[in-house]
Amino acid sequence: MSNEHATDAEEEYLQTIFWLYEAGLAMTAANVARAMQLSAPTVHEMVGRLERDGYITRGEDKVISFTDTGLAQAEEIVSRHRLIERFLTDVVGVPWDDVHEEAENLEHAMSPRFESYVRAAVGDAETCPHGHPIKVGQRIEGVPLADVEVGASVRILRFENEAEDLLHYLKAAGIEPELEGVVVERSDEGDVIVELAGRRCVVTPSVAETVSVVADPSPPARTALPEHLVLGLERYGR
Repeated sequence: MSNEHATDAEEEYLQTIFWLYEAGLAMTAANVARAMQLSAPTVHEMVGRLERDGYITRGEDKVISFTDTGLAQAEEIVSRHRLIERFLTDVVGVPWDDVHEEAENLEHAMSPRFESYVRAAVGDAETCPHGHPIKVGQRIEGVPLADVEVGASVRILRFENEAEDLLHYLKAAGIEPELEGVVVERSDEGDVIVELAGRRCVVTPSVAETVSVVADPSPPARTALPEHLVLGLERYGR
């Protein structure tokens, strides 16, 4: 039997599990723990609670699957979070590299009435400031910037990891969703150098794993490795 509404703590976990689901990563307690930077016992306890409350199921291989109720709740949570991010950036003026954590603080307290005001305020915006679709299920497939060959043209699609320190790094490097340019070089250390809007932007290989782009010519599509989605210059997670 599923609960009608998830608790705030359950919502945090459902949001993280949905991140794995949407990115095509293995939906396991180990990856949830890695992404949230929590201990295995802590995650095991909450995953068991989500299962008892009817939001997820686990197979014999311990892989997590959403129930219909769980998926609906997760989609609602994620959509609301991205909507708030867009509102805070476009209407309130919060910098896009600061907005993720602020949205985390607001998303559980937003009433349906206020949500309707927020939706009206952002108009026809389709993505959050980091490139993820507000209406989940409309995700455009991209490839990791790390895979794109020198000389290829690129359009920055989204940031697969929205950890605050990573967003600060990307903004400082000059990389933002919707910018277009060309991959111009790879350093001896593997850094990716891309020219965007007349600026040479340099990112490390692990950070380039987290940046999805549309490229021409395009490398084969693949899912970035989980450890690269949660580890960079410093340890970071969702």
